[in-house]
Amino acid sequence: MESAHLDVETLAERVNVDPKTVRRWLHGCLPHPRHRWKVSELLQLPEKSLWPLKGNASSSSDCTAEMLAAYAHRSDVPPEAWWRLFVKAEKHIDLLGIALLFLPEQHPYLVELLKEKASTGCQVRIALAHPDSVALRMRDGEEYPGTLPPRIQTTLYHFRDILHHDGIQIRFHSTVLYISYARFDDEMFVMPQLFRLHGSKAPLLHLRSLIPGGIFANFAAHFEAVWETTTPLEAIEGCHSA
Repeated sequence: MESAHLDVETLAERVNVDPKTVRRWLHGCLPHPRHRWKVSELLQLPEKSLWPLKGNASSSSDCTAEMLAAYAHRSDVPPEAWWRLFVKAEKHIDLLGIALLFLPEQHPYLVELLKEKASTGCQVRIALAHPDSVALRMRDGEEYPGTLPPRIQTTLYHFRDILHHDGIQIRFHSTVLYISYARFDDEMFVMPQLFRLHGSKAPLLHLRSLIPGGIFANFAAHFEAVWETTTPLEAIEGCHSA
């Protein structure tokens, strides 16, 4: 795009899509064929050089190769495995969940590490459930009524030093949460949300990015779609003093 002197907005206009769609492509989502043809024409590059594995993107062998490990329960993953990915990340740390309280509780130096990552240019985005949302109230009722909002407040207390830190964004989502998600550059943990089951008991998949339009890219696009709906923490009065 840079060599063609096109930015996201200009490319979106010429392909006749929303800029958000172009951003999803940049995060690994595979465009529809008609859009691939147009982008290839605009960038004056062959389609196969833009999406070299497009033809095999849906093959079971390629998709299976993206799965590094699967665990019956999130709690089966040792804390050091999480910490290794946090430390290794250089460009992206994206977290999506309800409270994610287990992260600062398991890793007492997490806040300092996130500050360090942000200072070196790593983009840190954290989306927690909006404590007053309908979706959160429904989930709270499924588990142990009255427990989730306080857990979110406790997470915010742990994160109090990075609520307004350069390079770190912490926001609320109000979506029905089908998965919890943690991305560290080209690796991620994905945790399905199961009915009435606490997050620690839910399965966890460890994925790596290998192909455009693969499993990793689909979950990455899911995060981007949810992130676009998030709201600032200031939407709840007094949440910073939790």
